[in-house]
Amino acid sequence: MTETIARTTVTPAATRSARAERLGSNRLAHVVLIIGSLVMMFPFLWQLKLSISTQAEITSVPPDLVPSGLEWRNFTEVFERLPFLEQFWVSVAVTFSRTIGQLVLCSLAGYAFARMSFRFKGLMLALILSILMVPGQVYLIPQYQIVQQLGWLDSIQGIVAPGIFSAFGTFLMMQFFKTVPVELEEAARLDGCNPWQTFWKVVLPVAKPGLTSLAIITVLVSWGDLLWPLVITSSPEKMPLAVGMATLSGYQGSISPGVMMAAALMAMAPILILFVVLQRRVVEGIAFSGLK
Repeated sequence: MTETIARTTVTPAATRSARAERLGSNRLAHVVLIIGSLVMMFPFLWQLKLSISTQAEITSVPPDLVPSGLEWRNFTEVFERLPFLEQFWVSVAVTFSRTIGQLVLCSLAGYAFARMSFRFKGLMLALILSILMVPGQVYLIPQYQIVQQLGWLDSIQGIVAPGIFSAFGTFLMMQFFKTVPVELEEAARLDGCNPWQTFWKVVLPVAKPGLTSLAIITVLVSWGDLLWPLVITSSPEKMPLAVGMATLSGYQGSISPGVMMAAALMAMAPILILFVVLQRRVVEGIAFSGLK
């Protein structure tokens, strides 16, 4: 009886103590996360500040943390220095084409390796996966020679062609298709579906998380791709934005850092807006691909 009374007397105090410890740890975690967020956001905020600052404010020592006014001239000068709209639509076309190509080809290849049996399957899979261990610069010259022979230099199709299929996308989709229950496909075959109908009507709708992950990664990589488009494009109006940004300093001599920051801000705006709109999908997709 005495022990029971002691427990009932101590329990509320212990509960309050445990709750206070949890609140303290939560506050500490929030403080750390806020500081980390500010550190990560500082480069973006500084870029925004430079894009609306005058040249005098940019070169002032010590630097001004807050601009005295809004210098929209930096944004208008971007259109004077670059064919920005043309390069923007080239980036959109390249990103869209690569994403669709990866979704179609990598899903087909991943399903074949995950579910079908054919000769030299292990050898072909090993060859495809070995590409992941080879730096892209190694096969840059062979790709250039192929595109040159096809007459696709300085064109959108030349930029798109090497990126419509990837070993990573094939591996990602193969791993996902292996998690799909075989019973679904067996039920589809019992209902009279052929292999293509089973893939298209049964398996592919279940594979939306994998397709979303592949699409997100492809969009991010394609929008910021620099090396390959820089190699095969020479006309400014046929360059994507990443290449246009890299060559911006070569136009008409030196260029203001404010103009560079304004151009970079406009170039990243579509991806930033896409991330804000599809934030949950992006986080889930990247987490899913990381687990795979």
